[in-house]
Amino acid sequence: MLPLSFTTAVISSSSSVCHHNVQTNAASAFMNMTAPSLSVSHCHGGSSHIRSSGCGWTCNNNRKRSMYTSYTPPLASLSGSHTPASKDQVHSNLYLEVLEDAREKFTHEISRCSNDKGYLSLAKALLYIAAEDEAFMAVNREMDSNSIRSERREDGPTFFRPKDDWSDLETMPLAGKSMSEWLAELDNIAKEVEAELIPRDIGCDLMEVMEAVNFVLLEYRGFRRFPTLVDSKFSYLHTVLSSGRSSAILLSVIYIEVCRRIGVTIVGSRVGEEFLIWPQTENPEELFKVTSGHSLFSLVNGRCVEDPSSKASDLKSKSLLGLDIATDKDIVGIALANLIRLHWKRASRMNHGLMLTSPLRRVGEANENFKKFDDSKHPLLRPLELRLSIMASERLLLLQPHNWALRRDHGMLLFYSRKYAEAVQELSICMAFAPVEEAEVLEPFVEKLHLLRIESSWKSLEHNGGWLTVP
Repeated sequence: MLPLSFTTAVISSSSSVCHHNVQTNAASAFMNMTAPSLSVSHCHGGSSHIRSSGCGWTCNNNRKRSMYTSYTPPLASLSGSHTPASKDQVHSNLYLEVLEDAREKFTHEISRCSNDKGYLSLAKALLYIAAEDEAFMAVNREMDSNSIRSERREDGPTFFRPKDDWSDLETMPLAGKSMSEWLAELDNIAKEVEAELIPRDIGCDLMEVMEAVNFVLLEYRGFRRFPTLVDSKFSYLHTVLSSGRSSAILLSVIYIEVCRRIGVTIVGSRVGEEFLIWPQTENPEELFKVTSGHSLFSLVNGRCVEDPSSKASDLKSKSLLGLDIATDKDIVGIALANLIRLHWKRASRMNHGLMLTSPLRRVGEANENFKKFDDSKHPLLRPLELRLSIMASERLLLLQPHNWALRRDHGMLLFYSRKYAEAVQELSICMAFAPVEEAEVLEPFVEKLHLLRIESSWKSLEHNGGWLTVP
């Protein structure tokens, strides 16, 4: 918690990197954080690829770059012609607009929580994430279709056709419904809970309220939590609402959103590998009072709190008070971290067990890693899944821009996508803020990466012809 390229910052033009200079330049660049922007460039054969500028670092000390400055809307030229835009081309253009708009709306939504306090709409934030990823995959389907048509020298409409007419982010269909319709679905669930409470006493207690929520979600609606999530599609809110199958964190989000609509505040915290939720109360003892064989705490969180091997099983009312309550930003961050992990796992399926930090070894070992990685005859990763992982990482950095470990992982994702200049930039910024021992691990890798960056410029010159600009 996806490859658009990033605006690069000049770190060093020599073949080695001075750690002190890297820290100085990185700290300067850190003051100019920008959000990613999107643009389209055209490849041979009429196809296109998407680039991103930002996520957020440039070394322009005079002024901040505006958000999405390099976004180029027209996609009518995707087919390589200047004829009037067809309906399919208009939809392609709309998908690119959604890519920009969804990231901008997501950034605006999370900014509502100043200093990590206050509420944001978890559902809206997660739907913006889903819309951006859905639009990205749609554009890739369109590009694949046009590439096939170009190879076959065929004319006529593209293979991919959006099924519904829509005009913007708010009306773009996600599994057949717009964002507003998915938000209305949460409203409907809350109304079903209220209807379930009508036969009960007006002064029903918290246990009865949560029993009603559980009945509607688990019995009437049939939501189920996957014990182990392996498919990334069940980490998107619209898919969960339509299928009833969910990751633990998204089912918790649905609990939180539904309970907010009926006036019950739900809080949560990460405990070991679990994310646990419970109704906010001044009397934590009532959460652990056993009624009909279950406590309110186990009623909300399921079997994990009754599993002796889980840390959650050790929780009592007093230990609950010592937990760090997750903010709304934290919850969105957990969902994004899950997306990064799942997309990375699919991207690296051909290399089972490959970790983001695997190349961060001794310099001698790194040489062999670079040699293996740069062999274009043996593609290492699935580019679409890798790009989705990078997009999730970009959003996570918007939530936690000062987290050096997240920035390190983001830099490694860029390295795997062969965005060497951007990887040098992100990892150099990471070195400026990481603990000394971590910076010492990164420094020789960044030096090698800088050399690889220059080497890739030479290869580009040999392939395309023209003058080489040394970065």
